[in-house]
Order: sequence, then C-alpha cells, then structure tokens
Amino acid sequence: MASHGTVKAVNELAMRWTAVLPHAGTVLAAAGVWPLLGLLAHGAAGAARRELSDALSIPADGAATAARDLLAMLRATHGLGAALGLWSRSTLPVEPAWLDQLPAEAHGYLTGDPVRDQAHLDTWAANRTQGQIDTMPVTVNDETLLVLASALTLRTDWIRPFTPGGMEAGTGPWRDMNLAGLHRTTRLLNRVGVVDTAAGPLTELQIIGTHGIDVHLYLGTPEASAGQVLTAAVGALHNRRAMVPGDHLPHGTPGPGLSVTRVLSVDGESVLRVSTVPFTVTSHHDLLNHHDLFGLGTATDTSQGHFPGISAKPLAVQAAAQAMTATFGARGFRSAAATAFTTVVGGVPRFPFRAREITVRFDRPFGFLALHRTSRLVLNAGWVAVPDTLEEAA
Repeated sequence: MASHGTVKAVNELAMRWTAVLPHAGTVLAAAGVWPLLGLLAHGAAGAARRELSDALSIPADGAATAARDLLAMLRATHGLGAALGLWSRSTLPVEPAWLDQLPAEAHGYLTGDPVRDQAHLDTWAANRTQGQIDTMPVTVNDETLLVLASALTLRTDWIRPFTPGGMEAGTGPWRDMNLAGLHRTTRLLNRVGVVDTAAGPLTELQIIGTHGIDVHLYLGTPEASAGQVLTAAVGALHNRRAMVPGDHLPHGTPGPGLSVTRVLSVDGESVLRVSTVPFTVTSHHDLLNHHDLFGLGTATDTSQGHFPGISAKPLAVQAAAQAMTATFGARGFRSAAATAFTTVVGGVPRFPFRAREITVRFDRPFGFLALHRTSRLVLNAGWVAVPDTLEEAA
C-alpha cells in the first residue's frame, strides 16, 4: 500500500503539472509518470538525481520502493489496471540491483530494428490499456538503448446513473451549442460544495463510483484558467475543512454554477439537482516540454551519462511522453425503455412544506479529477473545453 507521503507527493506533481495546462481540453495522469521518475531517480547520480528527487518530492534513496508500492496499490484496486515495462538492447549491461526493483516479468529486449521494436511496443501499449491507447507515446530509433514505460487504466460505474437528455448553456462559449446533457436529482446535498481559493470561488461536485473510485467536477469563475482551477482542485482534496458543503451554503449564488433557494415541497426534503455534459478528452504530452517540472533537465544532457545505477554504460533521457484518453458518460453502456401512465385530474396538489433546493450546472468549460476515494490519490486530472453534442451522444 502506498504511504500517505507517496500519495501527497504524486498529488503535488499533479498540482504542478495542471498549473501549466492550456485552456484547451486535456487530460493527464501524474500517477502514471511518478513511478517511472522514481525508478529513474533510484539509478541516477549527481545533478540528475537531485532534480528527479525534487520533482518526486521525496528523497531518491526511497524512490524505487515508493514507486513499487504505488504500482502495487494501483494493481490491487478493483477498477484500476497498472503495468510496468522495460526493454533494453542485449548489448546494454543493466545493473542487477536496479532490475530487482522491477517485476520479474517486466523486462524484455529491443532487437535494434526500430520498425520491429516499435511494433512490439505499440502492441504492449494497446494490450495493457485494453485498446484505448493504440501506440506507445514515444518512438524508438537506431540510438534507443532502453525503454521504460507504464500503463494505467481506470473504470468506474456510477452508484447512481445520470439521466441523458439535452442542455442549454445560458452564457459562455457553449451558449449556441446543441449540448448533450446528463441530469440527476439527489437528497445528498453534501455531494456539492464551495471552497475559496487563490483563483476565486470553486464549486466541487462529487460523483461516487464503484470500487472506491470517484470523479469530482470543478467549476471556477469564467476568468479562471484551466491550470488555476485544477491546481486549486487538487489542493482542496487535502484541505477539506475549507470546503463549505451544500447543506451549509447560503441562499443565492454562493459559487460558480450554483443556485440555492427555498421552494415549496410536498415532503419538506431538501434536494440537489445536477446538470452536466458527457465528454471524451484525449491528449498527448511531451514531458520534455516541461523538463524542469519532471526533473529531467540534466538527465537529457547527452554529453555525459546520468544513470550509473541503471547501467555502467553512459545513459541520458532521449524522450518522455504520455498519451491519454478519458470518457465521461451517463453510466457506460445504456439501454432504453419507455413507460407511460394515463392520468386524470385528481385535485390541486398540496405543498405544506418549504425545502432547500440546490441547482448546479456545468454548462461551460470545467475541470475534473478521478481519484482513489480512500487515499485521495489523483489518478486523472483534466479539463473539458469541448463537450459532446446531442448528435455525437446519439
């Protein structure tokens, strides 16, 4: 089981990564990058080791153990899949002590034929991601000596599904779009909350999934960037006392996309009405575009070797990338049914009570986090810039 310190370190990397995101739709998995950085740090020396340690937020001496424990936790969690792969040239001596940090079945070999090796790596990526990613995010060439890769998959079904339908955006960039909508009503007001952050007020909606994996949606102010919203969202996971839950929100518009009112009610029970959109987001990240963020500045200097703990032969990082896709829907597979009742006028309904009604709408660009409920480990973080339309949903 990954320690609290490891979870916090992975989430800190996710926070720093989301801070540099553009406004365009994107998704990332710091939990897929962090273990690889940990294994590299274990075999690194000098400035490269120090930079990798800083990126990991833990000492390099314990990085390989922490990486192993994290991968073990991911593999042991229902709904998650995690795999590690290492391929090296037969002519490259790999230190046995470093190999011992990897699963025995993880090590394979490169033939030196880039076409053949690339095909093998692409097949591995497709198999380990259940066909969601069909190619490895890096390309091998004649100079490639070693490839270290991870694959992370996630699947969760909502405990309570949404009802598909349409939705209109009153303002913002989605105003004239024929939006597909997902709707839900619940008595659990605390599924929604508001937190004040450096980027302004942030509305959080928790969607509870199976296997202890949840998805949270986050709506900031119209002026807040994707990076600001998601950075604040990850920070809010570790500062729950700052979150004002739905049953304590004042009347009016206490947060982005929120409305809190008192309405006539048959039973006096409070209600939370949720409207959001389905979406699919795909991304390819070149990690070297932010090499300082990942501690890869010195490690990419090919004038010398930086990983004596991996091989006696001088090694430097050639490429680093992540490909990812995420889809959010009503509940996955859906069937349809039609039920009708005929009615006659039975008298004027009585509303003897007044009750709190909260409405939350995600009808403009927003962020999302997929996380492990118990540990609060962020598995995916993303930004929805373009939602599905009714035509695409159909």
